[in-house]
Amino acid sequence: MIDEAVVAIRAGKPVILPTDTVYGLCTTPYSAEPVERLYRLKGRAETQPTAILASDVDMLFECVPELRGRAGRLARALLPGPYTLVLPNPARRFRWLCGDRPDAIGVRVPELTGDAATVLGGVGAVVATSANLAGGPEPRTLEDVPPELREAAAAEIDGGELPGVPSTVVDFTDDEPRVVREGAGSVEAALDRARAAAA
Repeated sequence: MIDEAVVAIRAGKPVILPTDTVYGLCTTPYSAEPVERLYRLKGRAETQPTAILASDVDMLFECVPELRGRAGRLARALLPGPYTLVLPNPARRFRWLCGDRPDAIGVRVPELTGDAATVLGGVGAVVATSANLAGGPEPRTLEDVPPELREAAAAEIDGGELPGVPSTVVDFTDDEPRVVREGAGSVEAALDRARAAAA
């Protein structure tokens, strides 16, 4: 199933992967069409951004080379971990992931183990959104994923029961960080580490 998942992601097909927070609906981030298909499957508005998940921080910098200076320090201070960072995207890379803010990009490096880590390592990066229908509950187990998403997926990896709380999202595109969503990661710890990285 690992090889099937890697081949499917590279081919732009949807795959269900466990992360360190919830089950994710994933595909290749490198072209618009697979991402648009993911949005349609989930019923997600195209104006909503979706994060890119990288296998490690170095791979993240390969995907978005402009993450230098403050943005790079923040990424190294907070990732890997249960955080999604919204960072400046001056080159407007992956604009099909960025919703109505092409000059900002959500990035994440999850702390994975087992089969999911092997899959992500095999592809380098994915676009990932919770494997639920828009507005539905976050999937803690593979059985929690809606049947229509499982049927549409080219492969799925069962990682057992997950925490079921999505990542904490912090926007660092302005001088002062803004918490977009409180989730699995401590906001206080994120802001403390961000201040230390900026010093």
